[in-house]
Amino acid sequence: MQRKPQQKELPLGQNIMATILQSIPKEANVTKINYEGPRIALFTTTPKYLMEHNEIISKLVNVIKKRIVVRTDESIRKLEEDARKILTQCIPKEANLQGTFFDSATGEVSIEVKRPWLLQKNSPDFSHAEVTEKTGWKLRVRKATTNPSSTIQAINYTLKVSSAERGKQLKQVGENIFRPRLTQKSEVSLLTLGGFGQVGRSCMLLTTSDSKILIDCGINPGAKIPSDSFPRLDWANITLDELDAVVIGHAHLDHTGFLPVLCKYGYKGPIYCTEPTLPMMNLIQLDAIKVASAQGRAPMYAERDVKQIMKQTITIPYSTVTDISPDIKLVFANAGHILGSALCHFHIGNGDHNFVYSGDIKFAKSILFESASWNFPRVETLLIESTYGAKEDIQASRQEVESSFIKSVNTVLKENGKVLIPIPAVGRAQEIMMVIDQYMKSGEMVEAPVFYEGMIAEASAIHEAHPEYLAQELKQRILETDDNPFDSEYFTNVEHPDAREEPLRDNSPAIIIATSGMLEGGPVLEYFRNIAPDKKNKILFVSYQVNGTLGRRVLEGAKQVSLIGREGKVEVVTIECSIERLDGFSGHSDYNQLISFVHKLRPKLRKVLVNHGERRKSENLSMSIRRMFRVPTHYPQIQEAIKLY
Repeated sequence: MQRKPQQKELPLGQNIMATILQSIPKEANVTKINYEGPRIALFTTTPKYLMEHNEIISKLVNVIKKRIVVRTDESIRKLEEDARKILTQCIPKEANLQGTFFDSATGEVSIEVKRPWLLQKNSPDFSHAEVTEKTGWKLRVRKATTNPSSTIQAINYTLKVSSAERGKQLKQVGENIFRPRLTQKSEVSLLTLGGFGQVGRSCMLLTTSDSKILIDCGINPGAKIPSDSFPRLDWANITLDELDAVVIGHAHLDHTGFLPVLCKYGYKGPIYCTEPTLPMMNLIQLDAIKVASAQGRAPMYAERDVKQIMKQTITIPYSTVTDISPDIKLVFANAGHILGSALCHFHIGNGDHNFVYSGDIKFAKSILFESASWNFPRVETLLIESTYGAKEDIQASRQEVESSFIKSVNTVLKENGKVLIPIPAVGRAQEIMMVIDQYMKSGEMVEAPVFYEGMIAEASAIHEAHPEYLAQELKQRILETDDNPFDSEYFTNVEHPDAREEPLRDNSPAIIIATSGMLEGGPVLEYFRNIAPDKKNKILFVSYQVNGTLGRRVLEGAKQVSLIGREGKVEVVTIECSIERLDGFSGHSDYNQLISFVHKLRPKLRKVLVNHGERRKSENLSMSIRRMFRVPTHYPQIQEAIKLY
């Protein structure tokens, strides 16, 4: 096969700065040019000029092939108190301004409004450029949530108090990214550190002659031996200083649970993820500290380590090409799994190799998300998950599973029983709540109170705060109407353990949705204790149960299980209630969807690797893809080094 001629790469450093200065008109009043992480920031005293002449920046980006952002010079930024008054005057009252967040590291002000559609950039009644000119702060419009997210507030506070530190760090990150390449020859390898031949502790190291990128950094919550819980970073034989970046596909603990430990032991580099992934993983990581303490285990990390992640994270929207090292560009695409979940597309060298890591994907549309993206400009190697990679892993259609769900729940509610749904707070909880709301409103589901507890309310607020990552219809509902789909008359948030009496009241039908999804801790265990011994109740699993977890044991027919009681004593719980599993709500693709994804993927692949599945399932999917598509496949195990190019 004939190789494409290599494109000549522009010189970096001062030569790029010179190119920018030669291309920018004097009227732009550019005062300085700085690295801002993977972006090049142009500071100006007249931001309105560049905001109204977008073509200048577009042409420049095409020449230097780097991301450029316009920033306001510090000298024109009004004091926050004065800028807030100007914003109050400029923003129409109907937009209903709820809050402002000034980020002095970037010169941006995020305004939270109830009706963001009134402040669109192309709105004839509201000019972003004029407001930026008046305040000296670049405007960002956000949707204000019905219930404020304490996680997002905590992140904003941390970013604010660390703005000077972050500014220096972003400059350092930029200098590291745009350093000269050691060689023009690309050699690409993948070291498997976790999540291969198993579900849990997803982690791998992508290496080239110039770069070392850690992809995901998870734990295995169901591991029997502590050493099997963590990624094999020891085997990778690198120091944390050698890492150019950590890339996170989505927020679940099996992909992010070891990340705070990395920061605890000195990782200072950038962490890349989508914007909603940052609050989601913070929420989940902080909860893991609480769960460990409640179970009498010493947490692996502290709250300060999670805060450190906030300072080092650089968020990237879907479809945005971003340099993350001298020879690697990263693009995130929708994975359809949970809020902000991403397929990670790594473009290596001057078009030498393109590697796509699927992470956890859902190749089917749901109420919450669009189906996973499949159209890439180039892909040579695909690494695909295989959670449901066995031929028998076929999920019912969405319509069928919703119908089964209604029938299953109605049977119990009609007999005054209770349905306990153990659920991950992120994704499945919001999906189930919307299905319940829809069918109770239509009269197809027996009306009964729905109680939810754990992180579900907070996770729902984070969903509402990021509507651009949701399914099109949902996005429009949130961004263009006053309707909050996550807030229904049927739902009651159990805010304190003392309030559990109502959902557990005798002879009173109820649906209880509680975390955690695998019965490994959290408020669900208190409900499980009370609901499991009664025959008229039901435990309904709607998410994957990892091998070794309590949820998996219950699902496989255990009749008695041991729990740590309220006073630290072991308590035996007898399971008399019915147990049911519904797979169609899963955020993972089934066997047919995985095969369809590979079939649909453009362009044609040269190699497929399979991970994130029990060994038998990874092997089956690997062999099926090889047979159907006549492409080399491999299902690596942990501690393998694979040459990609």
